Amino acid sequence: MSEYTVMKGSPVLEARGVSKSFPGVQALSEVDLTVRAGHVHALVGENGAGKSTLIKLLTGVYPLDKGELRHRGELVSFDGPRDAQDAGISTIYQELDLVTMQSAARNLYLGREPRTRLGLVDFGRMSRDADALLRDFHIHADVDVPLTNLGVGTQQMISVARAVALEANVVIMDEPTSSLEPREVDTLFQIIDRLKADGVAILYVSHRLDELYRICDDVTVLRDGLLVHSGPLAQLPRVELVSTMLGRDLESTPHRSRASAPIPGMNEPMLELRGISRRNRLHDISLVVAKGEVVGLGGLLGAGRTEVGMAVLGAQETDAGSVLIDGRPIRNGSPGASIQAGVALLPEDRKLEGILPHLSIRDNIAIAALPRLSKGGLVSDRQVDKIVETFMSRLRIRATGPGQKVGTLSGGNQQKVLLARWLCLNPKVLVLDEPTRGIDVGAKFEVRSTIDELAKEGLAVLLISSETEELVDQSDRIVVLKEGRVVSILEADRISEQDLVEAIAALPAGQVSDDHE
Repeated sequence: MSEYTVMKGSPVLEARGVSKSFPGVQALSEVDLTVRAGHVHALVGENGAGKSTLIKLLTGVYPLDKGELRHRGELVSFDGPRDAQDAGISTIYQELDLVTMQSAARNLYLGREPRTRLGLVDFGRMSRDADALLRDFHIHADVDVPLTNLGVGTQQMISVARAVALEANVVIMDEPTSSLEPREVDTLFQIIDRLKADGVAILYVSHRLDELYRICDDVTVLRDGLLVHSGPLAQLPRVELVSTMLGRDLESTPHRSRASAPIPGMNEPMLELRGISRRNRLHDISLVVAKGEVVGLGGLLGAGRTEVGMAVLGAQETDAGSVLIDGRPIRNGSPGASIQAGVALLPEDRKLEGILPHLSIRDNIAIAALPRLSKGGLVSDRQVDKIVETFMSRLRIRATGPGQKVGTLSGGNQQKVLLARWLCLNPKVLVLDEPTRGIDVGAKFEVRSTIDELAKEGLAVLLISSETEELVDQSDRIVVLKEGRVVSILEADRISEQDLVEAIAALPAGQVSDDHE
């Protein structure tokens, strides 16, 4: 590679017009990105925006379909992550890529172990060097014990130390603070400041606005695989950044209240969360959803919305607090107890956590009800057929018949099948996590209409959605989360897309703005 003079602000890693598609999905379309020496460049966007795909193109995990990469001024094509690493591009992934059964020392020097004169691994020197490296990062840990003996935050910092120790000219950090305590976050930012001073280019992926405005110089915003903004972060106030990420016009229409006839018992608390906390994820979450009410959960990716839904279902054990259904506390960390109490959850990823694609509509709907229909281990086919027919008709599931495999249905009809599975249990509380993601406009309308109907029938609905329009249109109240905390509650008279976006973008109480709003 020819000599390349690195000056602060000069391009180190560039993507020009890069595109990538997968079967049926255009993940990125003609995206540009320039990461500069001595700068921290924020890469932001909601789920499905294309951030992970872009990182994998930059590091040789995926080949480009179109466009080009330039590193230190030269056109490059990496054959894999090791090729990119050898060129000086180091990546810290959100999902730790460590060998947890090996020691910290072995992980830090994996593939580049110090050797004795005989060519053997010099374990003594490796331990000493590892200990010195971690102390430089203010990490106090036994470098010779397996990583499984260390906390997740310590493991994350070891991953950071390993990346920095490679003396890279580009460091890509993908949600590096997701498992860190505040003290560890401060240490990481000190390391970032040191890297900037040394002229290293840093690409920083995070959903935490406070972090972005604290350490980042530039920002690139992706939405649905497209580049929608790039420039100095200081010139983009928080509200504009959030609205750009979400693709919403802040002058859009206000909340449409749901008109419904009063039902006896309406407005009685059906779901209550009291001080729910989970280490590094949720902090003292309290909310109430009444019978016949739709309460929306708003916030950016990583705000803790899905974690709240999983806590309600009992699929995620909490460290403190309690969940009550119809006034009765349910056992912590027990999905069976939650379902028995009347909780149903439509998961965010229907393909991974919901549908059984190779089974029929009939089997997918009936599977949840089988224990209740069973008598002496036997199940009446007539009863199953009646339930399936009822819910296929009620939810207007379009199919050739109950025997059609769910994997052959449209996304909207798959979502309705999942909804039918839970409704046949007559739940009291329905948690909907991104119920209209990945389905067409017509199906979205039908699913939203169904939510209205269910609320009118008396269900308590907790609606988790990344779509501000959906939250504003469907919710009686919106609880806004940020970094696992409730930061705002919008009542009916304050529900509009502008109010919601401003609440999501708001600074924590007592913090002074540094982003020129």
